[in-house]
Amino acid sequence: MDFLSRQQQLRNQLSANRIDALLISHLPNIRYLCGFTGSAGLLLVDETRSFFFTDVRYDTQSREEVKGAKVVIARKAVLSALAESLGRRKKRRKGWAIGIESDHLTVAEKKRLAELLPAGFRLRDSSSLVEKARMVKDDDELALIRSAVQLGATLFDRVLEVLKPGIKESEMAAEMEYAARRAGAEEMSFPTIIASGARPALPHGRASSQVVAPNGFVVCDFGVILAGYCSDQTRTVWVGKPHNEARSAYDEVREAQEAAITAVRPGATVGDVDAAARKVLRKAGLARYFTHSTGHGVGLEIHEAPRVAAAQTEVLRPGMVITIEPGVYFPGKWGIRIEDMVAVTEGACEVLTPTRKDFLAV
Repeated sequence: MDFLSRQQQLRNQLSANRIDALLISHLPNIRYLCGFTGSAGLLLVDETRSFFFTDVRYDTQSREEVKGAKVVIARKAVLSALAESLGRRKKRRKGWAIGIESDHLTVAEKKRLAELLPAGFRLRDSSSLVEKARMVKDDDELALIRSAVQLGATLFDRVLEVLKPGIKESEMAAEMEYAARRAGAEEMSFPTIIASGARPALPHGRASSQVVAPNGFVVCDFGVILAGYCSDQTRTVWVGKPHNEARSAYDEVREAQEAAITAVRPGATVGDVDAAARKVLRKAGLARYFTHSTGHGVGLEIHEAPRVAAAQTEVLRPGMVITIEPGVYFPGKWGIRIEDMVAVTEGACEVLTPTRKDFLAV
């Protein structure tokens, strides 16, 4: 990972955002910029240098992991160490403007930092500068994401091995998560969703103690984290003997998903992609049952920018990685969702998820 280049690109944006330095508190952003993987730290990037502040628990780890920043081990509260470091800076007539990640620094932390800072320093809420940079993945990131997607896809094989009437949703999730760990996953990207019976009508129906019954859909939404990067995939399987209504609804969702994938190309907006999926479901009379957005960005976090939703104007660029996951949900009856991860390329897009998505009945 080219951490020095990432920090320099951020540095180049400071003056345009009317700040002299940016304080990064969101851990995924810190990892993106300097490589630190621990659970406590602050990164300060100014016009010429970077400083990473953490506590004594991470003395050895930070010195091994952090690239492009001077490591400062706080012997007291990390915020206090940061304030003291800033206080040693040369006074300037115009003072110092320190940008903060207003979406991530808590109100209490902001208040405390303001109290600790000496005169001449002011805090300024800054836009999501690092998140915007993270939207476009470099070659190293794309390679890690591909590996995570490939590992995650193998879990669907385990689904087909164990899925049968009488198994608990939680047992299925456990089988998948055990297989993921054995294959080398650090952890799951999110709590595994296994929803059967009427529960597929819940878009985020986490695995429960409910037993899988025959003659219904089972929605399986899962992902793994590998080397810090997430995967995300959904497949919907019919248990029992299928009927025409189930097949027809599934085919419409699959057509909507394919239409959205076809719309993914550089220069298109994420709103265009969402509209392509909705157009298919609207024509089929199912639009009102599609109750969430078409997708989201994936990387160091399972949900990150851009949001693939109606009226969103973010323009797709090569290197962006998004999910395409339209679904339909009939309360009290069933639900269907099909999800792939897609990378935007110079020409159009690359579907990263290798798993089959034709109608499956077990």
